[in-house]
Amino acid sequence: MIAGAGAVGASIAYHLAERGARDVVLTDRGMVAGGATGKAMGGVRQQFSTEAEVRLAQASVRLFKQLGPPLFEQVGYLFLATTDRGLAELQERAQLQRELGVPVEQTDPSAVGGLRSDDVVGAVICREDGVADPAGVTRELVRRAAERGVEVREQTDALSLEAGTLVIACGAGSPEAAGARGVELPIRPLVRQLVDAGPVRGLPAELPMTIESETGFHFRRAGACLRLAMVEPAPRWGEREEVDQGLVADWLDRLAHRYPPAAGAAVQRAWAGLYDMTPDAHPIIGSVADGVYVACGFSGHGFMQAPAAGAAVAAELFGEEPEIDLAPYRLERFAAGANLPETVVL
Repeated sequence: MIAGAGAVGASIAYHLAERGARDVVLTDRGMVAGGATGKAMGGVRQQFSTEAEVRLAQASVRLFKQLGPPLFEQVGYLFLATTDRGLAELQERAQLQRELGVPVEQTDPSAVGGLRSDDVVGAVICREDGVADPAGVTRELVRRAAERGVEVREQTDALSLEAGTLVIACGAGSPEAAGARGVELPIRPLVRQLVDAGPVRGLPAELPMTIESETGFHFRRAGACLRLAMVEPAPRWGEREEVDQGLVADWLDRLAHRYPPAAGAAVQRAWAGLYDMTPDAHPIIGSVADGVYVACGFSGHGFMQAPAAGAAVAAELFGEEPEIDLAPYRLERFAAGANLPETVVL
């Protein structure tokens, strides 16, 4: 029984079905991709600051590549530094990423049509990365899982059903589900928001996901619009998925500066969702009690890491050694005092 039909739960169901598992039920209290997944930015990147997250992302990119357009567009992830300190941090991360096999390269951002770069002191890009359709990818994984015998039950609370093994993969709702089984998870909901602004004439189809490294402001093409997001100056802990209009105005100003062709673009849509944050921004994956397994706490990276996470969970549930080392993601690490936080949380 899998609780949560977002990207992670769908990936687990799909990979279990691929292995020939029987009697798999994928449930969601709402609809498939109706929670955080359906509200996600849709970025897919390998440029993280810790080896554990890089490895998880590397393994995930393979499935995204197989899906291809229109579900995944390999337009790249471009990080811009506007200060010497920011450039040094960017180069340090890039060195680690290259050592782990991520093809990160220095680039001239002026080659990106429309992008302002006269205040940029350095930039790196990974062209294997890109943007995807979170809801579309999730529905495709669910479709494949259902074809292979997985029972999909929307508007169903997994806790109301009998199951030999309960896999909890419901994002910010995971602590509640785990608590019903006597397990406490150190996960807090963090409100984050996104904005679609446009239409913007002449947007290049190959526009990369563009991130200002120092501020965390970033944007991507979404049809004829640009989708905006940013690390907020004051974290909003809680479950009230509300849009801060003051932030929206600030982001439009930032967009006009960084991408002048979008100056004056109108807000087409603004919405908020929840990150399921752990203290170190790494997920929690593994058995936490007899018959209870969790895959949650992805801290805003669940969609982009879902393919590898789903494959690893399926392997472990089959009693096999996963391709990805899950040791850094065990719940026990917090009691043991492990502290190697992921710092590139966008």
